[in-house]
Amino acid sequence: MANRALTQTLSDDPLGGTVRRTVLPNGLRILTESIPSMRSVSFGVWVGIGSRDETPALSGVSHFLEHLLFKGTKRRSALDISAEIEAVGGETNAFTAKEYTCYYARVLDADLPLAIDIVCDLVTDSVLTEADVETERGVILEEIAMHDDEPGDEVHDVFTEAIYGNHPLGRQISGTVATISALTRKQIDGFYRRRYRPETMVVAAAGNLDHAKVVKAVRAAFDRAGWGDTPAVPAPRRSRTSRVPARSGQVVVHNKDTEQAHLVLGCTGYPRQHDDRFVVGALNNVLGGGMSSRLFQQIREQRGLAYSVYSFTSQYSDAGLFGVYAGCAPGKVEEVLAITRDELARVASEGVTDAEVERGKGMLKGAVVLGLEDTGSRMSRLGKGELLYDELLSVDEILRRVDEVTPDQVQRVAKELLSRPMSLAVIGDFEDGAFTGALD
Repeated sequence: MANRALTQTLSDDPLGGTVRRTVLPNGLRILTESIPSMRSVSFGVWVGIGSRDETPALSGVSHFLEHLLFKGTKRRSALDISAEIEAVGGETNAFTAKEYTCYYARVLDADLPLAIDIVCDLVTDSVLTEADVETERGVILEEIAMHDDEPGDEVHDVFTEAIYGNHPLGRQISGTVATISALTRKQIDGFYRRRYRPETMVVAAAGNLDHAKVVKAVRAAFDRAGWGDTPAVPAPRRSRTSRVPARSGQVVVHNKDTEQAHLVLGCTGYPRQHDDRFVVGALNNVLGGGMSSRLFQQIREQRGLAYSVYSFTSQYSDAGLFGVYAGCAPGKVEEVLAITRDELARVASEGVTDAEVERGKGMLKGAVVLGLEDTGSRMSRLGKGELLYDELLSVDEILRRVDEVTPDQVQRVAKELLSRPMSLAVIGDFEDGAFTGALD
């Protein structure tokens, strides 16, 4: 029994494909969605480790590690990794989030065995040489500098830090110049060896594939790296019962010589598996999810105050954010801020129309179904579903839950969410003390 893999069919979805799940004795979970009509396959290894798992001294190590794993293994150099994938017309990449990291490849269906071998090789058997650490340190410092040159992106980090402060959720995924400059090869390698284990990982693949063959190839790749011998059970999902300390009423202004001012106004939101997550999705679309949204119409279409304006939500296992972003001329910030606050207050007190709710729901459903045309989106749905949620919802179930959202629910959530104390982050050419009292 100790060496037996446990396999089950999770769904046979008419809007998707046949989804199967296997748990190996070492705790590794493998999910596939078989779609014979497609000629490509997306394959990913999802690791349930992200920037919130770092101590302050190790801030940015997950992202640093993501870079380093592509620099070479015992069997392949960095050039080998890229050349072998590109030789078959495929692509490979990775990204780091606050609660997970993903390494993935997309290839023709016939080349799936190669993709499995390469991605599993770099995740399980990276060498992390001292020379590569120093090379990538320079690359990451340039990446941080490039991010700092994009105030429209930077203001989101400023806003998140305003809410969560020194909590790991408040820190930048990339780390800072100080922490990246100080990280040693020993620290990075230690984090890799401790955190990257089969039981913390989920393998996901979608496209024209055979589940049994994927399991066999993945198992062989992990065995080759010596990761297949120790029995383990999958790591539990992050707790939803913990409480993340959050601040409200914060006004943070970063003085920077920019042509535009960039602002985010918002508050704490709902965690990832909150019962009202589909209601929040519909509400977000009504407020600032598209060109027909209230904020876009009020700020851009009717008054021409900003080119870009939208609302957004961010969800974590035990916390969340809601915010509104706008980029405008520095002299128009106060007007944009006043309109935004008035509109949020109006929706909190009066709700939205039935037609707006239906439009918001339609946008949600469209995003789900249109995403099915891409094997990468299907692969991500499997990986995130297994790693982050208590259940993998079928497409039909997602659409049903969206359809069940009512105007009364949207009004209830709007009243509760939009009445929370707000915080403000601004980047632009402003003096110290600007916008003091802006939230009064």
